[in-house]
Amino acid sequence: MMVQPIEVLLVEDDPGDVLMTKEAFEEHKVGNRLHVVSDGVEALRFLRREGEYTNAPRPHLILLDLNLPRKDGREVLEEVKKDDALAHIPIVVLTTSEAEEDILRSYRLHANAYVAKPVDFDQFIKVVRQIDDFFVTVVRLPRG
Repeated sequence: MMVQPIEVLLVEDDPGDVLMTKEAFEEHKVGNRLHVVSDGVEALRFLRREGEYTNAPRPHLILLDLNLPRKDGREVLEEVKKDDALAHIPIVVLTTSEAEEDILRSYRLHANAYVAKPVDFDQFIKVVRQIDDFFVTVVRLPRG
């Protein structure tokens, strides 16, 4: 079975985490396209195809950090899930927070998964690959 490449939007302000995520994608699934924005305002502009993002592809999956500048991940999650044009896009919260309140709130806001970022480089790469594998080979994603 030929797996179509998927468009992934990474919303992450930590350059180190962006680099590790890119490495995990490059080493693992060359076909998937990773797009990166560094704050919540840019994420919503990308998703709504505003300004410089008018030709942005519609992501099939969003990897979302919670602690972002300008507009945090919780606000982005809430806005995306309330927007009929975007609500179907699966969102994986990928964050350093292991606080129970963040986990509960993320699921209440309809996150599809909540993953705590490992601090260890190899574990981080492994986790990103597992997310990628799951959403690319196991889960059926909407194509629209």
